[in-house]
Amino acid sequence: MEAFLASGQLVDAILLLVAIEALGLILWSRRAQGVWPLALLCNLTAGAALMLALRGALTGAGWPVIAGCLAGAGLAHLTEMALRLGLLAPPVRLRDPHDTPI
Repeated sequence: MEAFLASGQLVDAILLLVAIEALGLILWSRRAQGVWPLALLCNLTAGAALMLALRGALTGAGWPVIAGCLAGAGLAHLTEMALRLGLLAPPVRLRDPHDTPI
């Protein structure tokens, strides 16, 4: 188990699951009347970048690689927060199924 963790293969498996989740969100957004879960995808990107930084640390990557991954995670997180706060675009709200059209 120690070799599995130290090799970065566990992180690779988690990154594969994150990619599948992102694909699922994209496919879901196409069925949900054009709702685009951009903030959620930014959140997944931040998590994936953190996982890449962990993989780099486990496998002995240089500090510029790890720092780049951490910077990417921070940028993705800031973008997510700006989207959720409505600073980049109006926040997207899901339509309540009980609402009647006007």
